[in-house]
Amino acid sequence: MTSGKILIHESIYKKVKNRIIEKVLDYSVGSPLDESTIIGPLIDVKQANRVIQLVKNAVQHGAKLEIGGTADGVFVQPTVLSDVDKSNPIFSEEIFGPVAVLIPFSTDEEAIALANEGDYGLSAGIITSNAGRGISLGQQLHVGLLHINDQTVNDETLNPFGGFGASGNGTRIGGPANIDEFTQWQWMTIQSQAPLYPL
Repeated sequence: MTSGKILIHESIYKKVKNRIIEKVLDYSVGSPLDESTIIGPLIDVKQANRVIQLVKNAVQHGAKLEIGGTADGVFVQPTVLSDVDKSNPIFSEEIFGPVAVLIPFSTDEEAIALANEGDYGLSAGIITSNAGRGISLGQQLHVGLLHINDQTVNDETLNPFGGFGASGNGTRIGGPANIDEFTQWQWMTIQSQAPLYPL
């Protein structure tokens, strides 16, 4: 799981971008059996190639490749793309790979519009010094899971997990919804003996 789009206010965009790049430099890629590994393999080579092609296409459409953008078999190097806007094809994709797509914004209204743009709305995280403002912004987002001052990769099996639009698996799983989703109702009556109906 990963955040697909990372919206950053223009006043802190450069600083946050540099911090993300600095963090990614410390990520080791390899076997998940190795305790030092941060980024493990993708599901198969086909998916790794898809991710690299999405990155290349994004760069051709104006994104700046800050770091990464290569793969060795199923291992994709953590990648940071900056200065992405909604006209870039990668803006509308679910990547399913270690790619951070950084998007600057200037106003709350612009951020809401960018977050709601596209077919997907599984999860969102809002980082803010004002939790009330975060809740107000979050209520305007078309997402199934909302995290105020936390990351989007956050799940508990007790709670419903599902998104808006084309996100998720097309249904709600987790929480009370599981009972109806994974069971079939059956009405049953029982008597100790069959009644003597007239024939």
